[in-house]
Amino acid sequence: MTTPAQPSGDTFELRFYATPRGARLARRLASHRVHEWGHRYGTEANDTVSLVVGELAANAVTHGLVPGRGALLRLVRPARGSIRVEVSDTRGERWPVPDGSLPGLSRSRSRSRSEAEPGRGLVIVGALAQAWGVVPRDGAPGKTVWAEIDASPAIGAGGGVTPSVRAAGR
Repeated sequence: MTTPAQPSGDTFELRFYATPRGARLARRLASHRVHEWGHRYGTEANDTVSLVVGELAANAVTHGLVPGRGALLRLVRPARGSIRVEVSDTRGERWPVPDGSLPGLSRSRSRSRSEAEPGRGLVIVGALAQAWGVVPRDGAPGKTVWAEIDASPAIGAGGGVTPSVRAAGR
């Protein structure tokens, strides 16, 4: 079920199994695609996209899992200087809220550590992305969590493309 879409152009899609292994593969292939788009491994843009994809894919696997259903990663370069990350799952009744928590989860109940502190991943996404949100999944049940990543190019000393330095406070 892990199938990449067309390898060319400004859109990349990957359907992945809703497992930790599928989420890890989504993160690695996203990094590879961003590298092919000119943001080399280890650059701020590539690392940021990798982190955001990792968090959103992990959330889809953990909180959006519907048995027998996968998830969808989509990367889009809508304009030079940004990359839109979208991760869709088929569980439409559990949406993240802006503070990063999930509705209906009480932090006071006795739970494992990972369940007792939900939403830390979305706090990371919020800190790294210019904007993020959640919308109903287009053409299918579920939701899509998206994030806009600043990937502004700047000419490096060697003539190559490197990400610009973020403004202080970001």
